[in-house]
Parts: sequence; C-alpha cells; structure tokens
Amino acid sequence: MISLNQVSVQFNGKFLFNNISFLANPKDRIGLVGKNGAGKSTMLKVISGKQEPESGNVSKPSGTTIGYLSQDIRPKLGKSIFEETYGALQELKELDLKVKKLTKELEERTDYETDSYMDLIHDMTVATERFSLLGGDTADAEVEKILLGLGFLRSDLTRKVEEFSGGWQMRVELAKILVQRPDVLLLDEPTNHLDILSIQWLEEFLKDHNGTVLLVSHDRAFLDNVTNRTIEITLGRINDYKVPYSKYVKQRAERIELQKASYENQQKFIADTEKFIERFRYKASKATQVQSRIKALEKVDRIEVEEVDTSVMRLRFPPAPRSGKVVVLSEGVSKSYGDKEVLRNVDLMLNRGEKVALLGKNGEGKTTFSKIVVGELDYTGKLELGHNVSMGYYAQDQAETLDGSKTVLQTLDDVARGDIRTRLRDILGSFLFSGEDVDKKVSVLSGGERGRLALAKLLLEPVNLLVLDEPTNHLDMHSKDVLKQALQKYDGAMLIVSHDRDFLSGLTSKVYEFKDKNVREHIGDVYEFLAKVKADSIQEFSSKPKQEAPKKEEKSQQSKEDYKERKAREKDLRNANNQAERLEKEITKLEKEIADLDELMLDAAAYKEALEERDVFKEYQQKQQQLEKIMADWEKAQAKIEELNNS
Repeated sequence: MISLNQVSVQFNGKFLFNNISFLANPKDRIGLVGKNGAGKSTMLKVISGKQEPESGNVSKPSGTTIGYLSQDIRPKLGKSIFEETYGALQELKELDLKVKKLTKELEERTDYETDSYMDLIHDMTVATERFSLLGGDTADAEVEKILLGLGFLRSDLTRKVEEFSGGWQMRVELAKILVQRPDVLLLDEPTNHLDILSIQWLEEFLKDHNGTVLLVSHDRAFLDNVTNRTIEITLGRINDYKVPYSKYVKQRAERIELQKASYENQQKFIADTEKFIERFRYKASKATQVQSRIKALEKVDRIEVEEVDTSVMRLRFPPAPRSGKVVVLSEGVSKSYGDKEVLRNVDLMLNRGEKVALLGKNGEGKTTFSKIVVGELDYTGKLELGHNVSMGYYAQDQAETLDGSKTVLQTLDDVARGDIRTRLRDILGSFLFSGEDVDKKVSVLSGGERGRLALAKLLLEPVNLLVLDEPTNHLDMHSKDVLKQALQKYDGAMLIVSHDRDFLSGLTSKVYEFKDKNVREHIGDVYEFLAKVKADSIQEFSSKPKQEAPKKEEKSQQSKEDYKERKAREKDLRNANNQAERLEKEITKLEKEIADLDELMLDAAAYKEALEERDVFKEYQQKQQQLEKIMADWEKAQAKIEELNNS
C-alpha cells in the first residue's frame, strides 16, 4: 500500500501538483494520465523515491519493495542477457553464496556435538528455506520465462547486452524489474519498445501480479486491458476515476460539462453580487447588506474550468495520383545479414488503395521488408513497384535522424519543391507548430514534436503508396487519433508497421504476419488476426512449435490430414502448458506452507502451543508427500511439452 499525503512539486515556478493525496492499494492497477508536461513521470519519480517532493510525503509499509522503469535507462554492459536479468535477484544471489559457503564449512567440520556446529546447522536451514521461499529453485526458469515473454529467443539469452539495440536493452531493464516481483510496480511507457505479442504477454503478467501497479502509457488498448483505475493530473490537482481509460474519457467529458455549468452559474452569482455592491456601496440604508455580500464574495471557492486541448492537428494527405492496379509485387524475396537469415521466399501483393498492417514479433523482418520496398536494402528475389507508383516513407527512427542544427521551417524547406513552399507555415501550423515555433532548432524539440515534424514532411508531395514504420511512437493519444482519421481518408495504398492495436483497428483491412522468416496473409482487422492466431494467450502463441516455411512448390501439397494432425498437436501442447502452469502454482503454494511449518517447528514455544490444536509434524509429512507427487506430475507435463515441441 502506497499513500501520498499532501504532496507538492513545482517546476519552473509552476505547480505540477499541489497538496495532492491518494492511496494505492494492493491489486490496484492505476493509469496516470494528463497532458504532456502535467507531471506523470515526475509523480512516478516521487513515489519511487528518486525525487523528493517540496512538501508532503509518501508513506509505505516497512519492507515494501518497489520496481521502477523510467524512460531514461543506463544499461549495464559486459554480461549476457540472462546473467544481467538474474543479477537483479540480489537476495537470491547472496543466499546462494551463503548456502555454498555454509555447505563447505559443514563438510570440513567434525565437531558434531558442539553448540557452534548446531548454530551452523541452524544458519544453513534458515538460509536454505529462505532461498526456497524466494523461488531460488525455479529462479532460472522464471528468468527465462519472462525474457521469452518479452520477445527474446532462447538463443539470445547467452548474448551480451551490448549486442542489442536500445529498445531491446529497455526490455532487459523491464525483465529485471518483473523478475523481482516487487510489491509496487511503477512503469513509465513500458510498451514503447514492445511488439504486439510482447505487449499482450505483459498485460497478462500485470493482471496476475499480486502487488500494486502504477503506469504511464499512450497505448489506449494496453491501459484498458490492464488498469482498473485512472488518476488524471490536471491544473496541479488530481481527479481519481475508478475505471479504465476509455470509461474515464467518457466520465471526464461528463464532469467537465457539469464543471462548465457550475462555473457559469458561479460567474453569474459573482457578477450579480458585484453589481449589487457597486450600486449600493455608498447607501447607508444598505450598508449591512453590502458588507454581507462582500463577505460572501470573499468566501466563494472559485471554480476553475479545466484546460481542454482544443488545438487540432489538421492532417490531410493530398489526393493520391492514380497508379496501376498492383502497387507492390514481391516474389521469392529473401534477405540475410551475414549468416542470419531474416526473410526467405516472401511472396505478397499490395493492390491500389489497399491498407495493410505488417505484424509479428520484433526481429521477424517487418522493418527489413519495409526498407526493401523503399529501396534502402539489397535482397535476392524479385520485388517490383507498379505503374506510376510514387512513395512516401516514415522510418521508425525518422524523428531521431532529423538534422538538429536546422530550424523546423528549414527542415521542410529543404525538401519542398515548387509552389508548395509558399504554404509551409500553414502546413506546420496544422502540425501544431505556430508563431515562433517554426524558428526553433530541431535539437531542442521533444520526441513528440520531432515525430510530428517528420510526419509533416510526408505532406509535401502527393504519393499513392505510404510505407509507415511505427509512426505513432512519439505521438500522444490526441495526435494518434488525428493521424488515424487522416490515414482512413487517404485514398492511396499503405503498408504500416505498428504495435498499437487501437490505432490499427479500423485502419487496415488485411494483415501480413511475419513469422519464421516468411509471411502469411490474414484478411480482416488486427483484432480478427489476433483472434485467429489465438494471441490472447501469449504463452499459447509463443509455445507453438516453430516450423520451417514450406517451399513454394510444397505449399499446394499440404493435405487436410497434415492440418488436422498439426491442430491436434497444438491442442495437446496447450493442455500440457496449462497443466504445467497449474501445477507450478500448486508447487509454489505448498512450498510456502512447508516453509511456514519449518519456521513454526524451529520456534519451540510456538510449536508446543500449536500441538494443542493439531499434529504439526503429521501435517508437515503430508504436505511433503503432496509436494513430491505434484513435482512428479509437473516433470511429466514438462516432458510432454518438450516432446510436442520437438515433434
């Protein structure tokens, strides 16, 4: 349980929040929302203890553990992915070393009857039981499970942290926090570098987490699926809604309408009162009434109407020039980076006006294929653009590659041609760059501003094919909504890579799934795709045995019997996984109960008292026998999983 008591924080002379208080209980899943700069990240820092409030305090029970994921990480280098993640289990590491040290001492001692030897036995028992209670016996499996859930391959776990990009290093930091299972999880934009499957795995993890979760995110679907409470930071205050994000949006709109009505009524009362005071101020017969009205006016708690962002990013793409019916045709496209094959014999077709989502885990080749389409990478096979195709491209790192020494206006002016140069200020105004903003250096822009500027470049000439790689990474929810509306109206063809399910929903009519070096076509919306592959259970999805993509001439020969056999195997694998997971929970529960009984029997007074009500030793033996049986069942389930994965 976390309690904020009259907490205040100022920034540049203005209160981010002033005398705010709220209580976060176990099992609370809280989404922190508010405009950019409202203080969401600052609040997480204050709760984590990374920043001291100017006044007030944050209180929590003694021994409460906190895991905090910030947007700014400094990854430690030199260790493998697995070693770095396991290293977060500091107490387990220390206990492991202690047990090894005590074991060595016991092997060397022969004074079995001495008090010091018995003390050594006691220390060994306590350390061993604590190690078991913290999950030391299954810690390796837990670390691996979390890393795989966040999208790493087993072959990645032995690779050094520095071999991975910043986005993957952020996943390691997240894994280090999750594996500790702290009492309170504070997550600042945890989905920024995750793919859809990893996001859904994280959703399930957070739902099952026994502690408190506070998070900041611009992913509407993620907030709706995880949170049960929304705290809005606005005008230095907080408003607490006991609902997920989408319901909060509706309730907030209703509350602001009531607030406006109350404000208008209050303003009328103030105006009428001031008018009365002014009219009768100097009349002796009205002096008492005037003084009464003055005092009433002084006591009025002035209603402040919350700021509503009425600025609109008026984004509209120019009409797409007419192209041939086929816009992109890929036949047998393959791509390798050295010895690592990313794509193999990819066949796909994009027709005029089609909007298609490219989905799959990170590292499966979505960005690689996008770069092949726009001509940035060489490849083998055949890829052709159709007749009269003109292309606009937004790269995943486009916002970061803008020239920081140039101004906002110069950035567009350098690529503009013809009469459109006279409209650059209007275009920038549509992207919320107004007045002096256009003369700012790119180097001082925020991530969101850079993202908007990079998108603005796409408007400078009409195109009939848009290739967009994670265009929403640096956009807030309002900007994402406006961009989505513009793309829905865009009449050209589009290939889009995105991990934002809410953004993709209703935008694309087809999904190309990148998996196992190949591409599979799915007709329909992103949620229809996720339902088809049963991705609602990420464990199920990730545990399906990987299959080599069939060669072109073999595809048509796959029989119905093969299909039925594969489906039956997948069903068996799901059942085995579910059984193993259920048994793991039973094992954890029994191990804790046995550890509690161990502790009870070590306390002579408590043990004697307990014997008056029950046979503690018999209970202990029964639980040990239960544990042995369940462990045997779990081993059988694991063997079944391994057999099915290898079949």
